Amino acid sequence: MLIGLISDTHIPEIAKGIPPQVREVFKGVDLILHAGDVFVDSVLEELAAIAPVLAARGDDDYPIRDKRMDEVQNLTLEGLNVYVIHSSQYFARDLIEHPEKHNLEKAPDVVVFGHTHRDVVQKVGGSLLVNPGSATFPHYQLRLGTVALLTIKAGKAEARIIPLQVNQASEVKH
Repeated sequence: MLIGLISDTHIPEIAKGIPPQVREVFKGVDLILHAGDVFVDSVLEELAAIAPVLAARGDDDYPIRDKRMDEVQNLTLEGLNVYVIHSSQYFARDLIEHPEKHNLEKAPDVVVFGHTHRDVVQKVGGSLLVNPGSATFPHYQLRLGTVALLTIKAGKAEARIIPLQVNQASEVKH
């Protein structure tokens, strides 16, 4: 299973819409997970034109009432537990290191988080911690940023960060 990961799009405050490079990178994904700060429903509609989409509610997403968005997304995908939140890396690590504090029976296999606008792929114990960064506002700078691709296969998860580039549309291949 191939999953597109995106976060902190801040549309229309930062950009008018999803950059076309995101559509190109996500071409062929089975699912898109947005880790919050969507800002407007139209972002979910744009992403849904590529693949089914689910989102975690960001701290700026409270006007959105779209059924695809929830406080967290706690999913089982290909036998792995994938937990999507809009929170700091410290909170994401705490979910893995102390799941009982968060009413979880065990640590999620994958925690996808946002909020920091900084991309991260890190192993913590037996879990994978992933922040795709921001496609439109990385490190709080007005420029193209990053997304991520999460591959789940044979009970294992791998993620890679994809930097978005101006001439990317003709270069991305899967």
